[in-house]
Amino acid sequence: MIKRHFTGHPATVGESYGQHLWHSMSFAAAMLAGAIVCFVHALIPSMFERTGSGIIQRLHERMVSNRNRQHEV
Repeated sequence: MIKRHFTGHPATVGESYGQHLWHSMSFAAAMLAGAIVCFVHALIPSMFERTGSGIIQRLHERMVSNRNRQHEV
């Protein structure tokens, strides 16, 4: 029962627990970086004009677009 909490969802996306942990942490780091650059941009609009949106686009590509392509193969 407890094992299912750690392995159930990763299995639905074709990953082991460790792989899912690594991918999720890399997303968290990118999202944190995005939040920081957006915060700085809000204070100083001339800084990081496209950085936040670029991070969002890359994360979308990794999470949605690549996953859809993997399931099509």
